[in-house]
Amino acid sequence: MEQIWEKLYNEAMRVINPHEVSNAMWVGSVASAILTKKGNIYTGICIDTNGSLGMCAERNALSTMLTHGESEVDKVVSVYKDGKVIPSCGACREFMMHLGKEAGNIEMLLDNEGKSIKLIELLPEYPRYK
Repeated sequence: MEQIWEKLYNEAMRVINPHEVSNAMWVGSVASAILTKKGNIYTGICIDTNGSLGMCAERNALSTMLTHGESEVDKVVSVYKDGKVIPSCGACREFMMHLGKEAGNIEMLLDNEGKSIKLIELLPEYPRYK
């Protein structure tokens, strides 16, 4: 795996901390690290609730990035609590596509061996509906 992917993977693993916040909220079983075009790394954890009010780790990290005034993503890594790299869900993919004209070039790590893919390859029909 390339060094930058390892760095992002390690940043995501650093914030993994699965635990129950209340009887209606569990957090931290998935974490994500994103690298911006400016070279900054933002992390986030998943927030799971008894309803549809939760948030994926990717959108949590992206929200933090947006809070800090950035909107251009280069790379995304998401990991499960057991250390397995997992691809972003459809809602997160869609959210990322809203980041601008170059969003389709966001590179996502797909597995622990270092296989990656551009976001547009996961949503090939998306441009048709913009």
